[in-house]
Amino acid sequence: MVPNVPADDHAVSLLNLPAATDQCRTVFIVAAILLGAFAIAVPFASVQLPSYVSFNPVVESIVFVNDLITAILFFSNYATIRSPAILALAAGYLYTALIVIPHILTFPGAFAGLVPAGSQTSAWLYYFWSVGTPVAVIIYTLLGNAVHETRTTLKSARSTIGWSAVLTICFVSGMTLLAMAADRFLPILVSKNHYSDATVYVANPLAISITAIALVLLWFRRRSILDYWLLLAMLSLVLNFVIAAFFATQRYSLGFYASRAFTLVTSMIVLALLLTQMTNLYTRLARSNRMLAREKRNRLMNAEVTTAAIAHEIKQPLTAMVSNAQAALALLEKTPADVSEIREAVRDVIVDGIRTSDALDAIRSLFRNVDERRDLVDVNEVALEVLSTMRAQLSDHGIVARPELTAELPYIHANRGQLHEVILNLAQNAIEAMKATVNRSRMLRLMTHRDGEMIAVAVQDSGPGIDPTRLDGIFDAFETTKSQGMGLGLAICRMIIERHGGQLSVHSDGSNGALFQFVLPILRTDQHANRVEP
Repeated sequence: MVPNVPADDHAVSLLNLPAATDQCRTVFIVAAILLGAFAIAVPFASVQLPSYVSFNPVVESIVFVNDLITAILFFSNYATIRSPAILALAAGYLYTALIVIPHILTFPGAFAGLVPAGSQTSAWLYYFWSVGTPVAVIIYTLLGNAVHETRTTLKSARSTIGWSAVLTICFVSGMTLLAMAADRFLPILVSKNHYSDATVYVANPLAISITAIALVLLWFRRRSILDYWLLLAMLSLVLNFVIAAFFATQRYSLGFYASRAFTLVTSMIVLALLLTQMTNLYTRLARSNRMLAREKRNRLMNAEVTTAAIAHEIKQPLTAMVSNAQAALALLEKTPADVSEIREAVRDVIVDGIRTSDALDAIRSLFRNVDERRDLVDVNEVALEVLSTMRAQLSDHGIVARPELTAELPYIHANRGQLHEVILNLAQNAIEAMKATVNRSRMLRLMTHRDGEMIAVAVQDSGPGIDPTRLDGIFDAFETTKSQGMGLGLAICRMIIERHGGQLSVHSDGSNGALFQFVLPILRTDQHANRVEP
């Protein structure tokens, strides 16, 4: 089924597809080969050869298949672009395919007695058949590149194709009936396998003239690759007529066989082009579909990552808010109520709410890939905020937090909320890694120090560590070492650090905990002096 494509879309049509240099070169090489074969055959064209009666039906059967496939391909192309010129070619090739059938059935000695035919029927059918393609090409060139102005539907295109096929069949039937009556109403073309003067001086020159007109019109048109290959087909047809008219004296001479060979080439040329171009088109469409599918998967992946990142980043502060709110309610139910503890719990709820908002802002700026607001940030201050936020969680799991912060570190230029989320994620991962630790103390070390022009921040746990074979892919999206993990936390952390011009790394021997460290560039003095606050 051909899709309903707008009429002005010629992207998939041979009508306006320009000929590349190598394609033009190929056409001229094939033309040179045809002319060379013609020149070789001409001196021996009158040499009489054995009469292979089956030769003609075999060749014409091949021509029938070639022209029928060519017509179907042109009809399919018309259904796409609604070009009357393409429709003319489709009808022309359908005509030449169909009229081959009565010509085979009436050829002397091939299928005698199957149809009521006279001695001249086959000869006239041959000329009716041969001029079909050049007439279609003339109509094609005169119609030009016009397409139907109205956006016709697929149903109307099918109707047009159907009526074209019906009219073509009727026309072929009429020409066949006329050829059957040739003995009474038309001149004699062949007598005892010898060509008559009517053939040599009328029928062949007329056929050559019609084909030459098509050749000249194509030469002045030659806008597309289709024009060049039709030129080649018309050249082959002219050579067919010339060698048959002026050099072959009768049937089954070398010139007779050569003319049938040119006829076969004529039917194959355009089909070869159509099949080649449609194969190329299919390849391009398949490649485009793969690219579209990949783009769709990427978009879905981005949406999935964004959604999962939001869920990952706000899960902890929301859980803390619920816990603090429940604690506040429990304190309210006590008699007398502990107002100071309630106040502290409510304050924690507010802090967690602000954290949630900051996390959402950080994720939005991260996935929108825009220049987010950055400020002068004290890394030590952010690290202490993270430990303060997690104090209840650390206490619940029996984990000792050990900050080892180098005093008076230079400022860095960063998004404070995103940097907070990175340290929080790394600390959260360390806590989860130490849940299974039973034979040794649970300790979380949070360290900062200066490393040349960089500030290094490290989070180390005393858990079981990470399998060294998994370290290379641990920062990839949806890769996780936790049974309930999403595999996004470390991927997001790496994205944030790299957006800040830093690097995130991990070290573990697989048994003595893991150390995650990131480095960020220090804000130089000249940058600090030139920076304008928004």
